[in-house]
Amino acid sequence: MDLNRLRELAEYSHAVITRFQDEGGAYPAAPTFSAYKGYAWLRDGGFTAEGISRYRDAGSANRFHDWVDRVLAGRRGQVDELCGQVRRGEQPDESAMLPTRFTFDGRDGSDPWWDFQTDGYGIWLWSVVTHANRHNLDLERWRAGIDVAVDYLLAFWDRPCYDWWEEHVEHRHVSTLGAIHGGLTAIAPHTSAPVLETADRIRALVDAEGTQNGHLTKWLGTTAVDGSLPSCVVPFGLVSGDTAAATLAAVARDLDADGGVHRFTADVFYGGGQWILLSALLGWNLAVAGDTAGAWRYLRWIADQATPDGDLPEQVPHHLLHPGSRAEWLARWGTVATPLLWSHGMYLILADEVGILPSNLTDKA
Repeated sequence: MDLNRLRELAEYSHAVITRFQDEGGAYPAAPTFSAYKGYAWLRDGGFTAEGISRYRDAGSANRFHDWVDRVLAGRRGQVDELCGQVRRGEQPDESAMLPTRFTFDGRDGSDPWWDFQTDGYGIWLWSVVTHANRHNLDLERWRAGIDVAVDYLLAFWDRPCYDWWEEHVEHRHVSTLGAIHGGLTAIAPHTSAPVLETADRIRALVDAEGTQNGHLTKWLGTTAVDGSLPSCVVPFGLVSGDTAAATLAAVARDLDADGGVHRFTADVFYGGGQWILLSALLGWNLAVAGDTAGAWRYLRWIADQATPDGDLPEQVPHHLLHPGSRAEWLARWGTVATPLLWSHGMYLILADEVGILPSNLTDKA
């Protein structure tokens, strides 16, 4: 695929993200997919906003962060009550916790979901700080939401919850801990809360229980890996050096098939296909590590998965880990989410890392 086509896909990725951005600022996960329609995640949106910020569309990213700030500010009382329960030695029920996804007007929504996930709150902190630093913006614009996210994470960082994939609520997931670590270390220069102490505790816990055979693991106490683990290297900085290199190598060895990265070996969702955003995440890590050829390999693979219109799906079925389970999900929720805005956001990040975003871009107000 030639360079012009790769650049055109970056331009289209920006266009599709901003076209579907809600007027209130939320980035819908997937505007037409049955199970995601009408909802926005802090995890998906945080990474999508990073791609948009790198594209130099500060205005769109600002509107997303404004939306998160309003939503979290509206949860101040809920978080105060939850933290009060912790101080009293009580264990809040899972149903009382903040959700992982919100309706565009900031509500929990009425559809049952695997909702208790803490990673998105760390991802948003990392995303808003990174965006503000890039564009020389004042973080006070988002102070109310930042304070809510910090208080929530300091109270509940070590509690088992669902992972990035809405699974295994009984475990403490290393990618979740990495996201919280990344958010707390990013916000550290901008808060008086004891965030670095908690970040140190996260690192010590993962060193002791979330590392096997020299690499990070899917959750504490297992030996398996997960396609989200590279995030613990770049961008969240939980590990570096030999552990980082071994983690990237283990993910590539166990989950990469010809450029497309699976979530985990036991994945049965739509048959366990290859995920666009995880290929971009691994490529991003390789680019930062200096493996330019490896980064380009993932970028080209991603571009090859686009529909004729340019839409990037959540996953593709070329190499299924559990093909017998695909029909079940097609019957339940229909065809795979396409476009997935997180896929497009991650493509923008990787395109920026390899230096092919349009060169004549200027910041948009």
